[in-house]
Amino acid sequence: MSAGLRGVQAVLFDLDGTLADTAPDLAGAANRMRQRRGLAPLPVERLRPVASAGARGMIGVALNVGPGDPAFEALREEFLAEYAAALDVESRLFDGVPELLSRLDGAGLPWGVVTNKATRFTGPVLQALGLAGRAAVIIAGDTTPHAKPHPEPLLEACRRLAMPPSGAVYVGDDLRDIQAARAARMPCVAAAYGYLGEQGDVSTWAADHVVPHPLALLTLLGV
Repeated sequence: MSAGLRGVQAVLFDLDGTLADTAPDLAGAANRMRQRRGLAPLPVERLRPVASAGARGMIGVALNVGPGDPAFEALREEFLAEYAAALDVESRLFDGVPELLSRLDGAGLPWGVVTNKATRFTGPVLQALGLAGRAAVIIAGDTTPHAKPHPEPLLEACRRLAMPPSGAVYVGDDLRDIQAARAARMPCVAAAYGYLGEQGDVSTWAADHVVPHPLALLTLLGV
């Protein structure tokens, strides 16, 4: 564990489950698919833990179909179309995130978003949340040839910010976020308030720090 993050020059965030609670809209798309097939909708809380996995996670829980199934690709396209039609209905920033970002802005500390969500969804979601014009850098899942846990999205963010990976910190709520940061040799923080995915025990992720609430990051950063 590192002593702190006071030397950090930029903060990079995952989107779903870290900056914003997008699970209600993702779950809405999955439940419309269930209803189309005569199935009862699932509670959002049943789908929330896999929200960071996007279409794969939602289809897996809602319809019990995974990427190895021949039917998966058609279901994935259906899910993405459903999500695109209503991706900003109930999505909200987590409590504390508006204050966190305002403090970072006030401290002159640039922040950005590195997500596996495709550009065609990332842009509208960030626009609806009021973040699109504020982020210093936005890296979506298709910005580079690789997605997390590959380090390339984080490395590309640092290139655009003109700083070494060691100068930034990545905050995420999924194991692959921490794996990506480790591979990029970037300090990392696990967001224990987020979705946490299928490997939900953050103590096993080897993150540099774990925060129970977005505002706890400010103490680590000393701002």
